[in-house]
Amino acid sequence: MKRTYQPKKRQAQKEHGFRKRMSTRSGQNVIKARRAKGRKKLSA
Repeated sequence: MKRTYQPKKRQAQKEHGFRKRMSTRSGQNVIKARRAKGRKKLSA
């Protein structure tokens, strides 16, 4: 049986990447919140 998670790097970046996050107001808030929390990785 095929597993449910078949990772695709390009697709992940398109959907959850930094540029996608920064393109919307709410996405920018996500990055801001993660910076405030001191995250090492901000996005995918």
